[in-house]
Amino acid sequence: MKIQSISTLSFILLVIFSCSSAALADDHDDFLECLQNYPLISNNTYTPSNASYTSILRFSIQNLRFTSDSTPKPHVIITPKHESQIPPVIYCAKENDMEIRTRSGGHDYEALSYVSHVPFVIVDLINLSEITVNVSEKTAWVEPGATIGSLYYRIAEKSPILGFPAGVCPTVGVGGHFSGGGYGMLLRKYGLAADQVIDARIVDVNGRILDRKSMGEDLFWAIRGGGGASFGIITAWKVQLVDVPEKVTVFTIEKTLEQNATRLIHRWQYVAPRLDKDLFIRVLMTRANSNQNGRNLTVRAAFNSIFFGGVDKLLPIMQEKFPELGLVREDCTEMSWIQSILYFAGFPIDSREVLLNRTQPRTPYFKAKSDYVQKPIPEYGFEGLWRLFYEPEADESEVIFSPYGGRMDEIPASSIPFPHRAGNLYKIQHLVYWQANEVQDTDKYISWIRRLYSYMAPYVSNSPRAAYINYRDLDIGVNNNAGQTSYAQASVWGIKYFKSNFDRLVRVKTNVDPQNFFRNEQSIPPLH
Repeated sequence: MKIQSISTLSFILLVIFSCSSAALADDHDDFLECLQNYPLISNNTYTPSNASYTSILRFSIQNLRFTSDSTPKPHVIITPKHESQIPPVIYCAKENDMEIRTRSGGHDYEALSYVSHVPFVIVDLINLSEITVNVSEKTAWVEPGATIGSLYYRIAEKSPILGFPAGVCPTVGVGGHFSGGGYGMLLRKYGLAADQVIDARIVDVNGRILDRKSMGEDLFWAIRGGGGASFGIITAWKVQLVDVPEKVTVFTIEKTLEQNATRLIHRWQYVAPRLDKDLFIRVLMTRANSNQNGRNLTVRAAFNSIFFGGVDKLLPIMQEKFPELGLVREDCTEMSWIQSILYFAGFPIDSREVLLNRTQPRTPYFKAKSDYVQKPIPEYGFEGLWRLFYEPEADESEVIFSPYGGRMDEIPASSIPFPHRAGNLYKIQHLVYWQANEVQDTDKYISWIRRLYSYMAPYVSNSPRAAYINYRDLDIGVNNNAGQTSYAQASVWGIKYFKSNFDRLVRVKTNVDPQNFFRNEQSIPPLH
């Protein structure tokens, strides 16, 4: 890891700040002039006049909705190669009223890591991507520009019986994923990615580089699920790795409405959250073509599962707990944990090198929303949902149910800022996609998913209607772009993401960044 001692870096920062210009104009040209005092940084600085600017900006954009000519662009992109290059960027941005947006993998659903409506710079952490795995300690230091796919790859490179409970999409950046919680197929077994964080390094608003001990437990609590971009720039995470068996069993069973999918999904709600934590079964629903019952369209539900053990142990469990699904041996495949990562990501299970790719096979236009379900939805509730799937805009829509229970029921809601624990049966992710030749219809697709979200209101959590911050949704509330944002205004969205943990996040923000330098449309505000 590219980590120096805290004391050495403190001396470097003292020199940096003492040598800075006394006064700079509020203009991005002066921001660049300020950076020129630090040659190592200026070598990693890109402006619109630079030939590489556009390719660097677009490389990590994972939602093409934010690539239009009208989308605000950064005045400057900085790609630091070492954490010690970040404090001068903070200093120069503060002096020149430039907002900082921090990007690791570019998967922010609303592009808050690379779009702002006020003058801004991007700190792109793509070069801070080193991973150091310690098998004997069962730990890893991971820099924020690394992807979760590369983390999985490096763990499996060192041990076949260690893993990590993070997301399904391998191109997601570690920085945002961990700081918002982060979950995947091991959710019920081990909880969230953020639950495994045992140390971190962050550059704060004053340019200090802090570890867990020097930042204190309040700030360390806040960045594990509270959204790190509200508090500073995180430069490394230390995580506890988890034990995985040499073989896991996976299966995917697809059923259409004509094959009793509605009744199976309804039954799944009673079964999946109560299974042993070694078994995770999610449901992915999409529209499909049909020639049955005189209809052209149907809904296909894919029951997608991982079991921590062999098929001989899985089959009797499924026969006892969920016989309606009709699982048989031929549906199941035993494989290693790392092969299961590839399986769920849609890649051939022996193509491990693909996990090192930073780009997706297809970058979409999309809009997403999230929900939590605490009481089983009746069958007629699903039937109304299917009607929305038959509308033209739902051609590439998807709804994903991820079961809770297991370890998620055991971790207190206040353990980290992510509050969605016991009491939730499952999480919903609502998604709608469209193509480049449909850009003129963007508003229609967004309107469709808003109608779906409105339809689901009677069936999901309320007071608040909870949401997951890593499925960012600006429809649920935003801060002011300029000036102060009141606690009351921010709590409209903050309570949905964090419930009662929002109050503690606000107190931490007030202590560590009282002038609200690190801000975005859904950043934690300080008290005024």
